[in-house]
Amino acid sequence: MRDAYDDRAAAIRRWRATGAPVVGCVGADVPVELVTAAGALPVRLAGDPGRDQALADHYLGTGLDPASRSILAGLLRGEPDLDLLLVSNDCAGSLRLFYTVRELQRLGVEPALPRTHLVDVLHLPHRTTTRYNRVRLAETKELLERWSGRRIGEGDLAEAVHQHDEARRMMRALRRLRTAERPALRGEEALIAIGAGAALPAGDHAGLLDRLLCAEAGLPRHDGRRIYLTGSAHDGPAVYRAIEDAGHVIVADDHDWGDALADPLVGEPTLDALAERYQYRGPTSARSSIQARARQTAAIAERSRPDLLVCYVRAMDEAPAWDFPAQRRAVGVPAVILEHRRYGELGDDALPLITGALGGAHPKGEAL
Repeated sequence: MRDAYDDRAAAIRRWRATGAPVVGCVGADVPVELVTAAGALPVRLAGDPGRDQALADHYLGTGLDPASRSILAGLLRGEPDLDLLLVSNDCAGSLRLFYTVRELQRLGVEPALPRTHLVDVLHLPHRTTTRYNRVRLAETKELLERWSGRRIGEGDLAEAVHQHDEARRMMRALRRLRTAERPALRGEEALIAIGAGAALPAGDHAGLLDRLLCAEAGLPRHDGRRIYLTGSAHDGPAVYRAIEDAGHVIVADDHDWGDALADPLVGEPTLDALAERYQYRGPTSARSSIQARARQTAAIAERSRPDLLVCYVRAMDEAPAWDFPAQRRAVGVPAVILEHRRYGELGDDALPLITGALGGAHPKGEAL
């Protein structure tokens, strides 16, 4: 899983050797079950803080989340090698990336960009929203059928839903390893185990997760102050590693590159069930109320028993900071907010703030 996480291009090459196509996915709202049912490999695209994004910034500007700009920079270089790109409307960064790619394709100035389509899933808790999403997913299914030249039958969808749901069940089971009195899995390790599914076939990913869970008895146990990491999403392990190398253990997170990917399951292999699964995917700062985020934080804190809540807020991703006061009140443990962080970096001042919050010394204006 670490190999797949660190080198997604190699995983894509192995899949291509079978002669099957690859579909890039931006955001967590792309219905990967439909991509799998169409006989393609869904690969969720991640940014890279070290990637040269000058050309992407020329097109997108610098006022957008750097993770989205980094993804565009990779696409402009033909990385990864894709046959189709599906972009979800999960946040402003993804939507602006879609419009930019489509305009560049219309103008014909960037030939490396793959054919691109928007998957517009909404998240309001209404039946009308479910009906809207059902139509959008039906359109996506028809698009994949035309593109692949293959009809997605009931059996194809049932098998794809089973594989992806099984991987999600394994992800849920990982929580036991993370939240034990002495965790058997560090936060960075859990992030990698979950994130490996971004480039692995769902069945392979589920099998690897199952092997990890079966090896629980032989895994080392970790000591340290328990941290619940909330705020911006992490498509790389650098922030986790920096916190845990300082002697802490991240026992919970709530972003869509981590534990939040496990919920909810699809269940019935129908477009209606898929529409509801993506509609009711857990609350995020970009599209949920402050109260919903606080309730989610309280529930996760209850099962993970953290010593400290750390809210990491990436530059150009300000929404999590609005949630923090209510989250802090909901958990009943010390909390610290780390704002305006550079993409993929913890920052030199962060560990003293974390240590101060754990020890009861709260630097004025920074830790709460």
